[in-house]
Amino acid sequence: MTQTIEDMAEAMRLAMLRADPKLSRFDPLQRIISHDMFSEGHGGWSQLVGNYQGDLDTMLPGYAQHTSAMLSTLPHWDAGSHGGMGSSYALKIATRPRRGAQNAAIKRHTFRHRGKIRFETYFTFKPEATELKLGETDVRAVGFLFDLQSGDSDAGGERVMPHIRFLNALDGEHVQKWQFKRSNTEFQPVGEGDGVLSHYHLAPEGWEDLPGGRQRLCYNEIATKINWTYLCFDFDLDTMMPLALRCNDRELDVSGMDSIRMPAMKNLWCMLNFVFFAETDTDKRAFLYVDSVCISGDF
Repeated sequence: MTQTIEDMAEAMRLAMLRADPKLSRFDPLQRIISHDMFSEGHGGWSQLVGNYQGDLDTMLPGYAQHTSAMLSTLPHWDAGSHGGMGSSYALKIATRPRRGAQNAAIKRHTFRHRGKIRFETYFTFKPEATELKLGETDVRAVGFLFDLQSGDSDAGGERVMPHIRFLNALDGEHVQKWQFKRSNTEFQPVGEGDGVLSHYHLAPEGWEDLPGGRQRLCYNEIATKINWTYLCFDFDLDTMMPLALRCNDRELDVSGMDSIRMPAMKNLWCMLNFVFFAETDTDKRAFLYVDSVCISGDF
């Protein structure tokens, strides 16, 4: 069978990806937008700071609890350090030790083409190992979201925010299911006047279950052990709709999923932001560890 130039180019692209141990663990689309290995630094992932004006105390309480993500060797007291999946470091997102506390890390881009994008990562989560017991229900949830806005030439542009979380436990009961959110909290003015607005979209209200979204993830036998989990989410920037969600060996149904939507804001054109977040269900810190992230597009 005669191969076309396009077939040969695709075969060469796949061969190059598979020859690179850092990339062969992913299934990226044609163009890699960013590839973060946290042995090389933070890669642009920083604290999700809320809007404020005149004084940091004008920040909404949800944002005020956030702290900076850090690079971690995943240390533990019984055997030393895990390190990341492919290096000595992973990105660590840690909540405060207060039931219901949250933390988040954000990476900020803009897009140059409204096509399909793919978000892939390897992650794991644990509570802080302060007790000699498993603690499998101590982490309430971990998840991710996109913060997107259409281009400035679009009539009737939108800001669109797909949110997805794995609800691990609630009030001490194991839940283990995937959820999404399409309802938003109200915008509030911060500081004096109404020139700066803010909304805490990670508020606990408004989460809905993905159909068939129950999944039992690997959670090892003692509080210090970890196993890395693969996650892949496809989204179309043209239609602003989700396309596919995969976690390990499961394809999840996103056909009924929608996103938080609002009118476009005056200074966020072509925004392409990515956020990880974690929440604790007990008065101990929840840790979300991210080994690596690959963001790619079909352009």
